[in-house]
Amino acid sequence: MKRKQCVRSGRAVIMAAVLAMLGACASQPDFPPAPATAGTDDYSYLIGPGDTINIIVSRNPELSMPVPVRPDGKIATPLVDELVAQGKNPQQLAREIEQALAKYVRDPVVTVIVTNFVGPYSEQVRVVGQAAKPQFLPYKQKMTLLDVMIAVGGLTDFAAGNSATILRTAEGNKQYSVRLKDLLNRGDISANVEMRPGDILIIPQSYF
Repeated sequence: MKRKQCVRSGRAVIMAAVLAMLGACASQPDFPPAPATAGTDDYSYLIGPGDTINIIVSRNPELSMPVPVRPDGKIATPLVDELVAQGKNPQQLAREIEQALAKYVRDPVVTVIVTNFVGPYSEQVRVVGQAAKPQFLPYKQKMTLLDVMIAVGGLTDFAAGNSATILRTAEGNKQYSVRLKDLLNRGDISANVEMRPGDILIIPQSYF
């Protein structure tokens, strides 16, 4: 009789432990919710390795051409050699090219247009964990959480979507909770929030 009571007691303890673990897995992360707005109106795209930029030199078509930004962040043209492009916006780079060309061309007027966007690593939005296609994305003005999830193909079947978090490097790695399951599966648009350059979206796995 005592043995049966001990077995029942042991099972109860195990069941209580399992329920406690399930409750912990199901609970929301202990982080504040991500603010609905995060972008800034004065954001300017920064050039990064892997970008392609189109350099247009007014009245000098022979100097106008598309050039890739090398892995070291530099570009080279016939008259401009080893110029750092990484981390500059198109307007800044255009002015520096004008200064370099001024040695050879009278009053050069340069326009820089980015045609293939990658951006510097510090500006990219990264998605890790239980996304269908984890990857990095170039940041775009007013980019939202929904935009990011469409780009990565949504969640896997094992994702704990409402336990996902955003690690915001622009705010000293502050972490925010987001409700991906509500946004994607229930169409709750109130769960959609704006992203910031350098954000890391972390989607954990569900264990039940």
